[in-house]
Amino acid sequence: MDQTLTPGPQQSQGGPASDALRQEVAELIVTALNLDVKPAEIDAGEPLYGEGLGLDSIDILEVALEVSKRYGFQLRADNDDNARIFRSLASLTDHIAQHRTR
Repeated sequence: MDQTLTPGPQQSQGGPASDALRQEVAELIVTALNLDVKPAEIDAGEPLYGEGLGLDSIDILEVALEVSKRYGFQLRADNDDNARIFRSLASLTDHIAQHRTR
């Protein structure tokens, strides 16, 4: 059930993902990585890798594994689009909304 929404306070980029899915993905990231941040505090447009949320390559691999388990599709390490997919919470959530099977 994808929706296009007008950007709100936690949604700085548009796309097919709903606010509910964006919150769910933020919770997945926080839980999978045991981050000391609340999911609602993650800005949708803030970079996930490096500056921003501060994830490293191992963190990204862990998130990719959790996304694959929960949403039923593979995020491959050799995908040329990974920099775009993992650029921000918004871009990751939009990718999930487009490819999920669960």
